[in-house]
Order: sequence, then C-alpha cells, then structure tokens
Amino acid sequence: MIHRFIGMTALVAALALPSLAQAQGVPGGIERGSQDGERAAGPVGAVVGGVVGGVVGGVAGVLGVDERPRFRSYVVEQHRPSYHYAEEVRVGTVLPEEGVTYYDVPPEYGVHGYRYTVVNGRTVLVEPRTRRIVEIVE
Repeated sequence: MIHRFIGMTALVAALALPSLAQAQGVPGGIERGSQDGERAAGPVGAVVGGVVGGVVGGVAGVLGVDERPRFRSYVVEQHRPSYHYAEEVRVGTVLPEEGVTYYDVPPEYGVHGYRYTVVNGRTVLVEPRTRRIVEIVE
C-alpha cells in the first residue's frame, strides 16, 4: 500500500512539475498543482500536486521569475521615493504603520493581493494588511 502511494506521488510530481514552474508564488503554485495533480491521479493527486506546487511556487516567488527584471525597470521609471528603514530589509520584516507609501502593482505583472514600495533603495512586495515583506525584487 505504501509503495503504491509513493509511486503515485512520484508520478503526480513528475507530471505536474513542468507546469508548476510557470506558477506565480505559493498560492498560484498550490492551485495549479492541485488541478494538475487531480487530472493526473484523482483526489490523492490533487493533495500531492498542491503540496509540490506550493513548494515550486515558493521558490519562484510572488512575482514570476520572468517578470522581475521588467517590474524592477517599471519601479525605477516611476521614481518612487525610498523609505529609510534602520533595520535589515528581508522577507518577513513587518514595516511600520506610518511613513511608508504603498503602491498598486499594475495588473500586467499578474500579482494580486500585494502592493509594492521601495525600502532602502530596494523594491519590495508587501502584504498590505500585515505590512509584511513577502518578496524583495532584485
């Protein structure tokens, strides 16, 4: 029984991985992996595909790998002021409530539910409700 489950897991991962590489971020990876896994191996495939998709999406980031240079250029062209932050700028940092200006990400970049700002000269994507940095765009 366990060998069958491991084999099915490997099959789902092999089938879903190529399309998951195109997924943007953890939520997109989970959704797409789940759909691909379900098509390949039913309900078990959906669960396994969702997990694999989330991992691949997490590696790719919220902003797709192909979109990063273009988005970075967009931000530079906008001449957004940089917020001076005394601590290290890294993923997971919660920015202060006051003093930081957040901007909408244009729809052509495929990022939903996040905003961006510039902190210490670095472009970051932020979850607006918590003000937590979810990605540093470099």
